[in-house]
Amino acid sequence: MEAVVIIGLGNILYGDEGYGVRLAQNLYSHWDFPDHVDIVDGGTQGQTLLTHVERADKLLVLDAVDFGLEPGQMVLRDQVPAYLTAQKIGPHQNSFSEVLGLATLRGNMPDHCALIGAQPAAMTLGAPLSPAVAQCLNKGEDMALEILRRWGVEPVRRNDPRRLSASALDALLQ
Repeated sequence: MEAVVIIGLGNILYGDEGYGVRLAQNLYSHWDFPDHVDIVDGGTQGQTLLTHVERADKLLVLDAVDFGLEPGQMVLRDQVPAYLTAQKIGPHQNSFSEVLGLATLRGNMPDHCALIGAQPAAMTLGAPLSPAVAQCLNKGEDMALEILRRWGVEPVRRNDPRRLSASALDALLQ
């Protein structure tokens, strides 16, 4: 089976900057995936994510991305270049682009790499997701599931969502 890695990026302490992590947490909480699918809370880990990127045959990146759109608008890129042309909005984006660039240089870039992004509205320390971006969680989940199904992954909806306990968060951090 091809290894599928879903990485949620961002800092949940800065409002909309945490969109990617929140979306990854929702997928982990509400869906069961086959053993060859891993969900990673990438947070702001930067180059330490290279291991996850290089072991993936298919990589799905979840993030808040400033493409100059209206707050809450969604972006889907079916192929992600090693260096995104979007404006850097948080401390993780530059380093994650570097991770993709390094994986490319080393010949270990996944065969498929997709991005689901939400245009942030506000990134304030201690703030929750803005209403515009919070409304993107369900749409982002649907988009992620659609991509995964195109990749041959059949997630199963959980009857009882997983709680994100400290051990569950550790599992996401892998």
